[in-house]
Amino acid sequence: MTRPGLALATVAVACALLVPGARAMRAALRVDVLRPVAALPPHVTGLFEEPIGFQRPPGGPYYVFDRRAHAVYTIDADRVTSRKLVEIGPEMGRIIQPRGFDVSPTGDFVIADAPRGQERIQIFGPAGLRTNGFFLPGRVTSSITVGNLVLNGVASLQLTSRGTLLMSEPETGALFTEYSRAGTPLRGIGVLRETGFEQDRPLHMALNAGLPLVDPAGGFYYVFLAGRPMFRKYDATGTLVYERHIEGTELDSWVAALPNRWPTRRVEDREIPYVAPTVRAAAVDAQSRLWIAFSVPYTYVYDASGDKVRTVQFSSTGVFLPSSLAFAGNGRLLVTPGCYEFDPDA
Repeated sequence: MTRPGLALATVAVACALLVPGARAMRAALRVDVLRPVAALPPHVTGLFEEPIGFQRPPGGPYYVFDRRAHAVYTIDADRVTSRKLVEIGPEMGRIIQPRGFDVSPTGDFVIADAPRGQERIQIFGPAGLRTNGFFLPGRVTSSITVGNLVLNGVASLQLTSRGTLLMSEPETGALFTEYSRAGTPLRGIGVLRETGFEQDRPLHMALNAGLPLVDPAGGFYYVFLAGRPMFRKYDATGTLVYERHIEGTELDSWVAALPNRWPTRRVEDREIPYVAPTVRAAAVDAQSRLWIAFSVPYTYVYDASGDKVRTVQFSSTGVFLPSSLAFAGNGRLLVTPGCYEFDPDA
């Protein structure tokens, strides 16, 4: 004899399966654990001290940005041999105190570093020869960090398909700026969001810092790094398409613990806020899906219309927090630390 409670539960589940959107709701509640399908071999990864950039252009070799070693390596497509392309040093063509890194589809790559505390952008060809570069005005003031890893400012650097550069610069009055390769500001995109700390300018700027990302279908995403998690989508002209607040049970306790007062630290002659990031990394795949990795071990995936379609965890010997995400030309998702390759549709 069937118990009434069990019968009711069975009917409820059966009805839920017939309700439009129930399948999407179940998918939203599920967490997919992705495991590597490939990785750089130990004799290669053993060369690195702190790899925080791992990218591969279509048909090209791998590139690894080693922040602690102040170096960029290239690894052949078969993952057998490696070569150091850029070495440590303050001179042009070398890097010191590097922060940002990105690779274009043609194999050109860009590095942001800070010789003598001055922010510098350098662009290199696929063979590691410097082709362009410029200094940014002002001094380094980093307020969003994970340990010694800086996330805001020049660390948000990204190359566009047109060869221009994107950087988060809320202190200019726009969320991010597009630069030419010669260092000319071409346009600012996005108005600052309200934070409730507008009277505290350094904190207001820190809570507007983010990651500008190119959508391969056209336009840009902007993911805010700290404070209440959210992102925006802009079209190719810089016009806002939509804004989404990021929500999920995995983030509830983090958001509930956001402070009303933020600690500060002294840098030279002034105090700057010390703001813990909500977001550690983000990337956009070929289908315009936005992947956002948080400071808790979860990554949310949003489709082109801004709807959350998936929750993911990355695991090798155990679940870990990504320090960078990048999609290779073959569609694989490249993740550091570890220099792993994942099949994003597994």
